[in-house]
Amino acid sequence: MSLSGYKKNSAPMDSLDYKNRTSLLMELQDHPGALYDVLRYFWKFDVSITRIESRPAKMNSLGEERFDFFVDFIGSRGDSNVEKLISKLEEFTTRVMVLSEKEVNWFPRHLSELDMIANRTLDAGDDLESDHPGFNDPVYRARRTELAKVAMTYKWDEKIPSIDYTEVEVNTWAAVWDRMEGLLEEHACSAYKKSFAELKEHCNYGRESIPQQQAITDYLHNKTGFRMRPVSGLLSSRDFLNGLAFRVFFSTQYIRHDSMPLYTPEPDICHELLGHAPMFADQDFADFSQEIGLASLGASDEDVQKLAWCYWHSVEFGLCTEDGKPKAYGAGLLSSFGELEYACADYRPAGGVDHRPEIKPWDPEVAGQQEFPITTYQPIYFCAESLVDAKDRMRKFCEELKRPFFARHMPVTDSIWIDRPVTRAVGIPDKV
Repeated sequence: MSLSGYKKNSAPMDSLDYKNRTSLLMELQDHPGALYDVLRYFWKFDVSITRIESRPAKMNSLGEERFDFFVDFIGSRGDSNVEKLISKLEEFTTRVMVLSEKEVNWFPRHLSELDMIANRTLDAGDDLESDHPGFNDPVYRARRTELAKVAMTYKWDEKIPSIDYTEVEVNTWAAVWDRMEGLLEEHACSAYKKSFAELKEHCNYGRESIPQQQAITDYLHNKTGFRMRPVSGLLSSRDFLNGLAFRVFFSTQYIRHDSMPLYTPEPDICHELLGHAPMFADQDFADFSQEIGLASLGASDEDVQKLAWCYWHSVEFGLCTEDGKPKAYGAGLLSSFGELEYACADYRPAGGVDHRPEIKPWDPEVAGQQEFPITTYQPIYFCAESLVDAKDRMRKFCEELKRPFFARHMPVTDSIWIDRPVTRAVGIPDKV
């Protein structure tokens, strides 16, 4: 399906049924059939339950066991059947409380709302630090400004504009390609190598030209539902991870300075297209990435940091075991010739150093607490048994977070379904 088709097939935001839901807290005295006695009234008054959750038993002052049940259902106060239901519940429960909507951090509910966060960059694509190789190059800085404007004016239902990369930019890409190709064959995981070969065939991957993001999006969306979206600079962890919930990867379009083609102080098109894009063609990796994104929706700042650190130690620098050897699936490794060799090679020196990194088993609970450097090789890597293992462990970790709601991506409408009513009240984008 082309990007231009999403808009007409999408549900309007004000038609989503989350606005017509109510949450109750019921306290029941423990006895056989207690829950059935109250649930039958939901059936009697034709009120559909969307979630029911129990809390451990507690004792009252008389030593009697009580249970708390949280119930979400479709309907609102004022509806005839809802009022009849609540009246009956008050007769058969120790306590009934209608809960107000919980206030959570703002998150996108529809693909179109990514437009509201795509330009909330921590730095613009044309803002360079004084130690950046291109800082004193006016031509390079002007080019960065030009590409930043392309990303900042892009809208969710448009085709990604083609970039006419210059000869200097293509030569820089070729230098990186030539240095990486052999190392990728040796140290990349099998899923990456399979996808990389497919991108060469279908998306014009090669040293002679820089692939276009729209061609990659068309291919990825057909394979796994993922797509690229241009961005002018770095986003906050929350905004970036929220995009993954929709299977959208925010991608830069600029390239590193030609004076140092094998070095970049920031993510660039080489990192995005050589490191990230091939892995999004693998279903297990795509599912894994979306798990992190869905868990980030409305999450607390603390949990977003845990998820971002898990992302760093997996999607950016993750390893998996194949034939008894560590192989790379993280983009930070797959786009860095020195660190790829350092992390995966069994010989030394490797990557220009003599020492070896510490490799730990993939455990999101540990990875979510593990600090890391940004400008040097990682001292610690996490290695999964396989991409399926990485996904399953990440899913379990996400399920155990204290999430404010359960979220599911609905691909037909490109919207997010949630299982209880909430108010997106914190960190609302300026455009809302």
